[in-house]
Amino acid sequence: MRRILLLFISTALIFGSCKPKEDEKTLEESARDELYELMASWYLWNDKMPEINVGEYANPYELLEAVRYTQYDRWSFVADYDEFMAEMSGSFVGHGFRAALDPDNNVRVITVYSGSDMYAKGVRRGWIIKQINGTDLAPIFIANDYEAYSALLGDASAGVTNTFLFGKPDGTEMTLTTAKASFTVNTVLDYDTLHLSTGITGYLAFDAFLSVSSSELESAFSFFETWNVNNIIVDLRYNGGGYLDVAQLLSSYIIGNAYTSQTWIKMCYNSTIATAENQTFGFTTTSHPLYLTNAVFITTDNTASASEVVISSLKPYIDVKLVGSTTHGKPTGMDLFQYQYKFVFAPVTFEYKNSQDYGAFYDGIPVDVEAADDYTRDFGDRKESSIAAAIALIEGTASSKSAVDKSFIPVMFDEKSGSHSDFFINNLSKPGK
Repeated sequence: MRRILLLFISTALIFGSCKPKEDEKTLEESARDELYELMASWYLWNDKMPEINVGEYANPYELLEAVRYTQYDRWSFVADYDEFMAEMSGSFVGHGFRAALDPDNNVRVITVYSGSDMYAKGVRRGWIIKQINGTDLAPIFIANDYEAYSALLGDASAGVTNTFLFGKPDGTEMTLTTAKASFTVNTVLDYDTLHLSTGITGYLAFDAFLSVSSSELESAFSFFETWNVNNIIVDLRYNGGGYLDVAQLLSSYIIGNAYTSQTWIKMCYNSTIATAENQTFGFTTTSHPLYLTNAVFITTDNTASASEVVISSLKPYIDVKLVGSTTHGKPTGMDLFQYQYKFVFAPVTFEYKNSQDYGAFYDGIPVDVEAADDYTRDFGDRKESSIAAAIALIEGTASSKSAVDKSFIPVMFDEKSGSHSDFFINNLSKPGK
């Protein structure tokens, strides 16, 4: 078994020296045994694992569920190696959108990626998806039936076509037949400047911390530096996390290069390996530092993991405010281990804390101003509820309350993940030594 570490410096993958046992077991049985041994040492809650008969479980997937510490652990996972590596590189086959049910039971596009055919043909956030292949979509979302949704879209293979009936913002309809294709998702969904009474504020909508993100962030922060922004709104409403070195980069862009000697985060492992593995990391030098003293983050329950790292890491140093709704609550991370280039094991291995030892926020990070996620408006639209609330906070006109329907829990399906909207929540890896 080989441990995968993500380096701060080169973003390359390094493989350790552990070797799988060679015996008469099947590959899945050998992987199961290796995972159990791994978790006995590395799992954050290794002292909470039940005693089991490992041989009763057919594969590492079943083994993980048998030993998971369910009080806290919603994130440990086992994945197919090739699929996981493709996801983390941003590679994707599909139409390139994410959809959610709004309070009026309309299914709306909430994200559409710029490399997709849909985006090229004008589809944007806020459009209503009325039908796919002649089937009404709203009943499927109302029933929270992802299997039916997935069956309607068909295989995740290039060339698979579907016909969509859209309701556009102007009240007209558009029918679009489009084929699934292979492309790389953009993680920076939008960036721009807002010219406010308090000066020029940068706006960044950021979707995931992937290997493609570094160059995208560099372009965005070069733009912000050129405009000499004095505030920033970072929209993380659907950002479930990703690589930790990208989170370090985003934090460092915001705070500036004067803080490279200061603690960014602390990684805290279980008592079995803490002496060897506990580490403290600082901010890093960036190409376009902003040296800001204020930052506003737009968050929802889908804001998790590396997103929460960025927020918590900045709190001791600058004025950080949150707008929207309470974050997901994942103050933990994973080391990634590959087995025979077939499986990726990602057990939760550490908790992280900021420089003031703030952590363990399993109930999420609360917001300063509540605001709705307005699916009807695109990213960057000043009239969108959360963005409007963030602007009001910067201009000093915000209320601590906003009209948020807390009884409404949106049904959100992510075309990429084959599940609900927690794509990349699990995929936080540790920077290499």
